[in-house]
Amino acid sequence: MTISISQPNWPLDGTLPELVISKLSHMGTITITDEQAQSFLHGQVTADITGLDDNAWCWGAHCDPKGKMLASFRAFKAGEAVHMLLPRSALAVDLPQLQKYAVFSKVELKDTSAEFELYGIAGTDASSWITQKFGAISQNITPIEQGFIIKDSERFILMLNGDNHASLLEGQTIYDSSAWQQVEIAAGYPNLSAEHANQFVPQMCNLQALDGISFTKGCYMGQETVARMKYRGGNKRAMYIIQGQYAQHLGLESKLEIALEDGFKKAGNIIEWVQRDNQILLTAVLANDTPLDAKLRFADDELSTLTIQPLPYSLEEAE
Repeated sequence: MTISISQPNWPLDGTLPELVISKLSHMGTITITDEQAQSFLHGQVTADITGLDDNAWCWGAHCDPKGKMLASFRAFKAGEAVHMLLPRSALAVDLPQLQKYAVFSKVELKDTSAEFELYGIAGTDASSWITQKFGAISQNITPIEQGFIIKDSERFILMLNGDNHASLLEGQTIYDSSAWQQVEIAAGYPNLSAEHANQFVPQMCNLQALDGISFTKGCYMGQETVARMKYRGGNKRAMYIIQGQYAQHLGLESKLEIALEDGFKKAGNIIEWVQRDNQILLTAVLANDTPLDAKLRFADDELSTLTIQPLPYSLEEAE
């Protein structure tokens, strides 16, 4: 069966259809195997990989020696293997950097993007659809015959291997990746593309608020900078959710501006976005003291109107 892909046609105001199934063509997977798979990755990234439960997943970041992120990712263990999910463009940057250090460990790293099909499931009927197809799902990682189900509150990612899964989706409308990007942006998730490599310390993209940084696990690449941002208060930026209207075509080259007393000034950097007609939903890294009622616009469109939306989590760190 050939799966046709549809473009979403609903507004970017937080409303979703009852069931959204999105093909995550923009995402890829790295699989790490062999006897030191977990300990190797644990020593490279911000997340506590060896302490991760077998039925759980976590956010994490892989940094350069200066503490700037090469990539952010989801990770989970499957037996002795570890799977990482991240944007494909970031994977192309990150995998070679991991492989540079893998030569010192008994470990094999592989781009397995071609081995898995990824689908995001969201909407008020997401849980019931998953239950209908796979039975009740209570764990955050559930192995199935076709691969894995990754549970994120009432959202799910299907990580399906082989070519025998088409029947699971028969009769369903399958949307393109922008449908899932809308869901992820609204969740305040930091999906960094390759263009953002070496630009941001993890706290600048809210990884600490998503339990993507362990401050007790020991050494990893860039740890000194990440720890300094927590204990010495060096971080001055955070990631925000922004919504509004824009008459031009949005791209990474688009410039955000903020209204100050002496006029509009550059505000920050766009991370991920979805655009439908003139509607915009995006994440952006701004100064972390930016007020929620700040007046924002795009530099090339004085009529554009942008407002900051509340994050669905707190940026206040426990002492």
